[in-house]
Amino acid sequence: MLSLFQFRFLKYSALLLFLAASQSFAASGTKSPTPEPPTILVYGDSLSAAYGIPREQGWVTLLQHQLKRQSLQHQVINASISGETTSGGLTRLKQLLDQYQPDLVLLQLGANDGLRGLPVADMRRNLAAMIEISQKSGAKVALLGVMIPPNYGPRYTQEFRESYSMLARQYKLPLVPFMLEGVAGKGELMQDDGLHPTAAAQVIVLDNIWKVLAPHFRSVTAGQ
Repeated sequence: MLSLFQFRFLKYSALLLFLAASQSFAASGTKSPTPEPPTILVYGDSLSAAYGIPREQGWVTLLQHQLKRQSLQHQVINASISGETTSGGLTRLKQLLDQYQPDLVLLQLGANDGLRGLPVADMRRNLAAMIEISQKSGAKVALLGVMIPPNYGPRYTQEFRESYSMLARQYKLPLVPFMLEGVAGKGELMQDDGLHPTAAAQVIVLDNIWKVLAPHFRSVTAGQ
């Protein structure tokens, strides 16, 4: 039979063990979960879809590698389709936003509208709609601008080129004015069609993008 002293000692010891276990459980329960890495959605046409070259050599894959070298664990989703227009892009975007819930959208569309001579006002309206849809989903947006050959005259070419800067000002977006700067028009860096950059040119394309958007890549966080 336990003496009163032994009973009290055991009762006190059990209480201490219970309190220690409770504190340990509470501490483990309040640990902050590991944050999810931000998601970047690249939404473009053949210029971002690695047309004519191995996909792993395209600038989007190079971007993923560059982010890792900078100790940024962002997930990069390439939803670009060769031949895509702003109209087609607008049709697909909502589903992709729901599927991937990106924190940053790199919007690179319009080149095929320009090559087909589609109305610049329609292109601009489609891009504006995609910007607004992306922002309403909670994503930040950056614009990747392109230029087109003067096939449809100087006025069309100028209106096309200025559309990107107009939208960037209107929505206060970061803008890469011309993603093919230093590449377009250089035969050794362009494929035989004269429209798509070679594998060797992809690092230049990425550099054009990185110089403008690096601060935004670093500042974006998941679930912002």
